[in-house]
Amino acid sequence: MTPKRRSGGGRAPRAQERGVVVFAGEDRNDCDILAALIRAHRPDIADTAKLVRINDPVRLRRKSGPKLAAAVEVLVGKARAKARQQRAELRCFVVHEDLDGYTNADYERIRGTLAAELAHQCPGLRTALALAAWETEGWLLLFPEAFPRVHPRWKVPGHLLDKDTGRVKNAKEELKRGLGLPLFRESDGPAVAREAQQQGLIPSPRGTNRSYEDFVGDLANWD
Repeated sequence: MTPKRRSGGGRAPRAQERGVVVFAGEDRNDCDILAALIRAHRPDIADTAKLVRINDPVRLRRKSGPKLAAAVEVLVGKARAKARQQRAELRCFVVHEDLDGYTNADYERIRGTLAAELAHQCPGLRTALALAAWETEGWLLLFPEAFPRVHPRWKVPGHLLDKDTGRVKNAKEELKRGLGLPLFRESDGPAVAREAQQQGLIPSPRGTNRSYEDFVGDLANWD
């Protein structure tokens, strides 16, 4: 995205004009889904910052103590290096990992541990943790009207509508079985998220998902 220029008084140094939001996730598809969500929830930031990702896959949820601290330190270092590569200020750091579980007591424990370590290593930096239950496809189920915008024959089956999607096991497989042809693929997820954003569906999700709400809460706390 073309950075905005200051009016009058000449041009400020490039590093002061630009900022980046850096994503670390399981793969590009997940990061692209999160980018669409941020564009919907925080256009004030997305409109003035470049959204970029680091390639390292995130593997945090099974770690604790020194191993968790070391893994987070690596990711934060990569995020800062990506910002330097872009000659820009690191404005926000977003970390994604699929929970592969429900939003229960284990979720609360894991998220609390990861969020605390991320905050500890990123003082003064806006951060957000997307610990998706079961997976980001469960978040996409909150926007069922977006699916036929990607493929007109797709229709989210009734038993997946208006539910707690954090209780839907293996949402990706449910979508493959339930949407019809063509079969849903992981690479379709970003297109669904972009349609949800462009059609204005994201402010009014159908159903609930505690992990999604926690992520949105992180975004709301970005000052």
